[in-house]
Amino acid sequence: MKKPFLTLGVVVLILGMWFMNTYNGLVGLGQQVDGQWAQVETQYQRRYDLVPNLVESTKGFLTQEKEVFADIAQARQGYAGAQSTGEKVEATSQMESALGRLLVIVENYPELKSNETVQDLMVELAGTENRISVERKRYNDTVRGYNTKVKTFPTMLAANMFGYSEKPYFEAVEAAETAPTVDLKLGE
Repeated sequence: MKKPFLTLGVVVLILGMWFMNTYNGLVGLGQQVDGQWAQVETQYQRRYDLVPNLVESTKGFLTQEKEVFADIAQARQGYAGAQSTGEKVEATSQMESALGRLLVIVENYPELKSNETVQDLMVELAGTENRISVERKRYNDTVRGYNTKVKTFPTMLAANMFGYSEKPYFEAVEAAETAPTVDLKLGE
């Protein structure tokens, strides 16, 4: 008579340990995703810290390009006020568009390209853009591992029970693959 209770106790203990181990694994993976997103945001912040210096360095040369500077300022404000990951991605996309136009403008002004301060800032900005790209990839890799775990049987049973669901991937906004166009109307 003791044997069925002992067997049942062992089964309950094994299931309890499995749920505990699965839960702890999901917590750890969720923290990895959040930590990796923080790395993406760190690189965005680096970009947003560099951009005002670049803008100030180029303003004197590019007084007729006020729209680009206004767009950059608006994107910085949008990012600073963003509450959700989606809002931050949208503000970042606006910044990328404005920076793309600014880079084209800088390329079209030889005296600006030769300015050492602007050159240094452009190198820093290019490095930051590369870091952002790397961190986005790492974030998406981390999300893929987490989402695979959450959707895989039998872990999905524990994930659903404890409220763990898929995390969103970082995705480029529509038309991100299209290079910005800049129409330089000098002398008008």
